[in-house]
Amino acid sequence: MLKQFIAGALLWIIGMQQAWAQLPPKRELRAVWIATVENIDWPSRRGLSTEQQKQEFIAILDQQQRNGMNAVVVQVRPATDAFYPSPYEPWSEYLTGVQGQAPNPYYDPLQFMIEETHKRGMEFHAWFNPYRAVFSVSRSSVAANHITRLKPQWFVTYENKKYFDPGIPEAREFVTMVIRDVVKRYDIDAVHFDDYFYPYRVPGKEFPDNSSYRLYGNNMMRDDWRRANTDAIIKMLSVAIKAEKPWVKFGISPFGVWRNKDKDPDGSYTKGGQTNYDDLFADILKWLKNGWIDYVAPQIYWERGHRLADYEILLNWWSQHGYGRQVYIGHGVYRLGSNAAWKNPNELPAQIEEARTLNTIQGSIFYSAASFRGNPLGIEDALRTRLYKYPALRPIMSWLPKETPEAPYFIDAFERPGGLEIHWADDDTSGHTKQYVLYRFEQNEAINVSDPTKIISILPQSSDPEFKDVNYVKGRLYTYVVTALDRMQNESHISEPLRMQQQNGRTLFLFEP
Repeated sequence: MLKQFIAGALLWIIGMQQAWAQLPPKRELRAVWIATVENIDWPSRRGLSTEQQKQEFIAILDQQQRNGMNAVVVQVRPATDAFYPSPYEPWSEYLTGVQGQAPNPYYDPLQFMIEETHKRGMEFHAWFNPYRAVFSVSRSSVAANHITRLKPQWFVTYENKKYFDPGIPEAREFVTMVIRDVVKRYDIDAVHFDDYFYPYRVPGKEFPDNSSYRLYGNNMMRDDWRRANTDAIIKMLSVAIKAEKPWVKFGISPFGVWRNKDKDPDGSYTKGGQTNYDDLFADILKWLKNGWIDYVAPQIYWERGHRLADYEILLNWWSQHGYGRQVYIGHGVYRLGSNAAWKNPNELPAQIEEARTLNTIQGSIFYSAASFRGNPLGIEDALRTRLYKYPALRPIMSWLPKETPEAPYFIDAFERPGGLEIHWADDDTSGHTKQYVLYRFEQNEAINVSDPTKIISILPQSSDPEFKDVNYVKGRLYTYVVTALDRMQNESHISEPLRMQQQNGRTLFLFEP
């Protein structure tokens, strides 16, 4: 009898483990990059009217919200220019076609984008390119007040592009000042850099920083000195961001290979032609270990089984090198259909699912928004109907400020044409509540808010919150609970349940106000 009991218990445990394994994560970053440089994603071309720019951005947000995204990473400073009124840098040419020319009719694109993003309950990560100053020396529009004209001694030209020389302390301080200004004036959720620190090497051409090396090299080896320069701005920015607003995150999206194993025993079993450490002079692991950044999003744009940089090898390597910070995987949607491996419609979905099996990976970021156009290989179908079918809260960063709200409470429910209208309230006078999470359970089903399939909506905070459950079936008895989230997605205790009961053929709604 005991053996039968143990066997039954084991089968139950295995069954429960399988059931949980099939559940999507309740917390997961799901983000998309929106590139503005060269009008890759937005605006679609230079010189669009203000209204056209706004409508295009709203269309991107709505599309990505339908795809299940809960954050966007928007390039607001692609080339030492600005998608906002800056006291330090001119308006971007990618808005109007002429650097320094403001949108007409005038509006603040950054303010607009943040407001529209937050309306949809999504995070806004402001993406800056720290050192690229002129995208194309031969054809870019460069305003008279551009810093390359005011401080030409800070810049070098390399492969038809102008860059700040990262070895010049004043250049690093200028970039830090520009970014701190945005953190101070705008309600962004994160500062984001991609993989451009020192530029990718061009065969046979050395980055022309001899002058700054002679001045500031301090007898260091050139490569060590360059890495120290990159360390310096990351540390400086980390301090500046948190001094301004402790809750604003700082994230880096590096090239997918930190170092190859043949160069470093702690490197990955890859044969990357260029690496962060040896070629871009970015020691990402140092920044993670020292807590200078809050997340890392390596760009693992290769397929599973790639002979030089296998997705699975790199996924596992990065999963073991987060050092307590969060790791999101950068996926290359733009690769879909590009070669035999990427003609497989399951390649990208399989990559997302593999990342989810590792508890040290907290989500995905997709490059880039325009690559989703036309639903290539059914990727949007896969996200909407399977992978991101249910909404997800964003992962908590326990080291950042926590202001968990009080639990809300239900105040009324009405059967209306087209669904059940539910009303609730909270006593939050501190402004900590930013969103609500509404859950629905079947009759006699245990209330389990760890199950994301029970979330029917994540809604923005409002003075009179309500929701119409259009999937409500008259006559079925449900239980609803609601919670509140702060801006860092810390979740309150659950409300008292809203329960249904049948009495004399009528549905009663029972709740404790």
